[in-house]
Amino acid sequence: MTLKMLVNYLDEYLNIDEIPDSLQAYNGLQVEGSETVESVALAVDACQYTIDKAGDLGADLLLVHHGLFWSPPAPMTGTTYKRIHSITDHSLAIYSAHIPLDAHKEVGNNAVLASKLGIAAKGMFCQFEGLEIGVWGELSVSLDELVDRVSEVVGVTPTVLPGGPDRVEKVGVVTGGAGTEIAQAAERGLDAFVTGEGPHHTFFDAEELGVTAIFAGHYATEVFGVQILGDHLAERFGLSVHFIDHPTGL
Repeated sequence: MTLKMLVNYLDEYLNIDEIPDSLQAYNGLQVEGSETVESVALAVDACQYTIDKAGDLGADLLLVHHGLFWSPPAPMTGTTYKRIHSITDHSLAIYSAHIPLDAHKEVGNNAVLASKLGIAAKGMFCQFEGLEIGVWGELSVSLDELVDRVSEVVGVTPTVLPGGPDRVEKVGVVTGGAGTEIAQAAERGLDAFVTGEGPHHTFFDAEELGVTAIFAGHYATEVFGVQILGDHLAERFGLSVHFIDHPTGL
């Protein structure tokens, strides 16, 4: 299929134009490449490793959660030049979906992780620029069992900030760096909150607001959206898809 057709589909499916994000996220097509797409590489981050790996795989498009741009325009020198050189050398298109991929109700990081944890979703919570992007639901298990589930699903041993009850009934999920949103979890009446990471002071937020925060890694909690989106594209359009795993440990 043509790159234009695929980009138009992704823009509509992920609601790119309607979902708010940081000003530097630049969701959607970030770099043009080949006019036709037969093979799609998927990764959490657009970095030198994933760009080179996508090129080695012969991919026509690299679809990522975290795109190339997170700061004001900078000179095309150093690592920035090396990335751009590799992209153009492989005629590789880059497409990024940050908050739109977090918030999507079918292939979104939050919805998919909640489902994998066995949480019976009841609604959305945790506002970003007026839009609720997190998922909360019911899961009647001990806290220890929830932590074990998180560890098994994401493949890392999470950091647990105790504050909630020993048995959880309501659990929220916001992947990535949402540790500062513990207050929103408390307002929703949640017993536990699963996210990727947070700053030092969030320990006291959890302790004083009565919510157990489970930090399972920014990268590790955000591998699911691009993988499920890749499966969706393969099924719908018959595209060849490849997930490139490049964990940061953060």
